[in-house]
Amino acid sequence: MEIEEIKKLYIEHKEISLFHRYITNNHIAPILEKIAKQVQVETVGKSVLGEQIHGLKIGTGSKRILMWSQMHGNESTTTKAVFDLLNTFIYSKENTKHILESCCIYIIPILNPDGAKAYTRVNANKIDLNRDAQVLSQPESKVLLDVFNSFKPHFCYNLHGQRTIFSAGSKNKPATVSFLAPAQDEACTITDNRKIAMEIIATMNKFLQNEIPEQVGVYDDAFNLNCVGDTFQSKNIPTILFEAGHYFNDYAREETRSYIYYALMSSLDYIAQNDIDGIKYEPYLDIPQNEKLFYDIIIRNTKNGKPFGSNDIGIMYQERLVEEKLEFHPKVEKIADLSSFFGHKEYDAKQNVVLNENGKPLEVDNENVFVIVNNDRIALFLK
Repeated sequence: MEIEEIKKLYIEHKEISLFHRYITNNHIAPILEKIAKQVQVETVGKSVLGEQIHGLKIGTGSKRILMWSQMHGNESTTTKAVFDLLNTFIYSKENTKHILESCCIYIIPILNPDGAKAYTRVNANKIDLNRDAQVLSQPESKVLLDVFNSFKPHFCYNLHGQRTIFSAGSKNKPATVSFLAPAQDEACTITDNRKIAMEIIATMNKFLQNEIPEQVGVYDDAFNLNCVGDTFQSKNIPTILFEAGHYFNDYAREETRSYIYYALMSSLDYIAQNDIDGIKYEPYLDIPQNEKLFYDIIIRNTKNGKPFGSNDIGIMYQERLVEEKLEFHPKVEKIADLSSFFGHKEYDAKQNVVLNENGKPLEVDNENVFVIVNNDRIALFLK
């Protein structure tokens, strides 16, 4: 499929009832009811607090792809994208017929519904499900493994979201989308199985470079068998980590949502039309590795902090759920020379002291709706 076709499909079939970052079972319930005649919808288990965990199946092909999203409850961008994808399959059958005839796709849209409701990374027992792949101490972990064992996928898509701190390599470019073909042994061997995952990622990267050049990264492949991706990869099932990251001024992750959709659709198109053997894996190795080089805001050339002289102020947004709406509270993380870092937004204090709302010099851990520089107010708070 050509890029313009996929972009057109996204615009036509974006699930408009899902938006911003707070997505729960309550938000997807009406959609599940609406699509139940076109998609097999089932309950595959329950969370710690008894919330239903749903499984959705579409397609009649022999190539089986398993996807799961919101393993971390506060990582919802990929959940929005999979419903955009399902709408496309349902309402643009002529465009996607070749995918549904070649593939059978199974999606768990919210694996951690308790974490989604509380907008936390962990589940109700405060366990990170992505570190529970071996112990299997949590019901949600057992649900995923049960689906994996019964569905017997040929490919796994582990769908996540990442913080705004990541750059794609060492450039002033945010990692808007990141991938990983997880290791399957301590030596991080590039096995035949990993090569298949790498080839698919390389295909998605080539596609995304047309839209977000130099804004795709990969994660370090250090092996950790407690992680679900590493565990499934070690079972010789090509597994791909997706990470939805930051696009300029897109804290709602609505722009990033579109790029995740493009990646998903282009990869499924590639799987449907090819018998992938991993021989074309090498371009994956050229994708820059993520680095932690961004602050949400940097105020440069200030007179704040010690020693006396010019310092920069690095600010990060703290995500907080307030009456079922997400707010972004700016917090001072560091006052120092930040010349080797980048800000998604930057201001020049021009050798002035930056003051808080009470007229006192800004300090580490301060949270402020706005700051004052040379009698000018700079608004920082986001909703």
